Amino acid sequence: MLEADFVIIGSGSAGSAMAYRLSEDGKHSVIVIEYGGSDAGPLIQMPSALSIPLNMPLYDWGFASEPEPHLGGRILATPRGKVIGGSSSINGMVYVRGHARDFDHWAEQGATGWSFADVLPYFKRMEDSHGGEDGWRGKGGPLHVQRGARTNPLYAAFIEAGRQAGFELTDDYNGAKQEGFGPMEQTIRNGQRWSAANAYLKPALKRQNVSLVKGFARRVIIENQRAVGVEIEARKQIQVVKARREVIVAASSINSPKLLMLSGIGPAKHLADHGIPVVADRPGVGQNLQDHMELYIQQEATQPITLNAILNPFSKALIGARWMFFKSGLGATNHFEAAAFVRSAPGVDYPDIQYHFIPAAVRYDGKAVAKSHGFQAHVGPMRSKSRGSITLRSHDPNAKPIIRFNYMSHADDWRDFRHCIRLTREIFGQAAFDPFRGQEISPGSHVQSDEELDAFIRSHAESAYHPCGTCRIGRADDLHAVVDPECRVIGVDGLRVADSSIFPRVTNGNLNAPSIMTGEKAADHILGRTPLAPSNQEPWINPRWQVSDR
Repeated sequence: MLEADFVIIGSGSAGSAMAYRLSEDGKHSVIVIEYGGSDAGPLIQMPSALSIPLNMPLYDWGFASEPEPHLGGRILATPRGKVIGGSSSINGMVYVRGHARDFDHWAEQGATGWSFADVLPYFKRMEDSHGGEDGWRGKGGPLHVQRGARTNPLYAAFIEAGRQAGFELTDDYNGAKQEGFGPMEQTIRNGQRWSAANAYLKPALKRQNVSLVKGFARRVIIENQRAVGVEIEARKQIQVVKARREVIVAASSINSPKLLMLSGIGPAKHLADHGIPVVADRPGVGQNLQDHMELYIQQEATQPITLNAILNPFSKALIGARWMFFKSGLGATNHFEAAAFVRSAPGVDYPDIQYHFIPAAVRYDGKAVAKSHGFQAHVGPMRSKSRGSITLRSHDPNAKPIIRFNYMSHADDWRDFRHCIRLTREIFGQAAFDPFRGQEISPGSHVQSDEELDAFIRSHAESAYHPCGTCRIGRADDLHAVVDPECRVIGVDGLRVADSSIFPRVTNGNLNAPSIMTGEKAADHILGRTPLAPSNQEPWINPRWQVSDR
């Protein structure tokens, strides 16, 4: 009999954290349902191989957007992890908590108890920080966070160029001061990807009270407005996994709203159109979809010091061998070792632009390598006003959902992206890059006017793979909220959602850290524990924010 106190759908960032915390005291049994398979092998565990699993049907759900009307009808890949550890097993391993003001905004939107003061203790609990700011960072938690070695001189050049352009420096953007140029943090430990599976799930599975069930979740079974189990397909048979206490959906911002709708929770008319009996009319399910977009601004390098030198089969084999035997060398990093968070204009009180810098000119998915040595910045606005949706294509659980991001549907997004391109050119134009700077590869120095920049953005803006917001947290009386501040699905008992789908608004930076924090905090709510005591630490806000962007 497949039965446990708590049944978690999804072994990703939040799901793994909850499996670990809900089973910690040994009093409760936990079943984690995961459709994907093992994360064993170098393609996932070797950090520098990060672009490979991202495109593999073995590890990725293979979702894609509908044609995006504001991007010339382009269809954008929407990778989500289909493997233990979920997207934390196929992501870029970049660790960003988000800015304090992000979480204060959540609280203002009705996510009571999720302000920065409330969530900081959970970020500390989950971390084992190597090199972070004392007093602001965690020690001894399951999730190891480190900095890269930054041996390539281009990393230092990027940080120095930011300083020369008049921007702040920060030694720890996950500490008191996010704003500025500095080292980037990675979820890597001893040269290996430190996914939620390695940090949380595998230790939890060593306990007697936790088990992993491989199966495809079809729907949540709800009787008399209470979730009692999950219908799964395993080995070509339909089975039921029973939950004595609660079902927790942690299946991603794409799959979580899809599962709710298949279970009768969502916009009543949409469900009726697909012949699904309505259990709870929640118009917000699948709405409020958000993401970060980014551009790759690429520059030729005049010295042969970039990673382009090692993108040949022989060099890759040597790097792979060194990693296999010693877990060291270029295989042991994601190459994202320098970063920046800056504000786009005076009057913006906290950063709204993020930079990832790498000493190579190459696409995220590993395709389209530049013909020469080069370096690049991934840059994009953090708080787009565009909103999209996830809807059902069919009542068949095997049908992929309809994903509409509506990227660039707000006029401000165009203004913000044009500013990002011009700002990056200013940074690359600083004296720190004089010894290294060749021609601009992308967009190319001929692309200058607003119209030319917009054409480049339309053709080349990519998702940063940070979808969220589709089961928004809010007040129980908020018609468009899906879960209350304790992650309980409004209108159904014994059912919660805890993953990036509950974010009211996308946070500053990559989403792995706030997703794990969500799992950590939700576990305390599920167990009925008093949340960790709020922090009284005050984050740094630029004293010049009203008069200057730097």
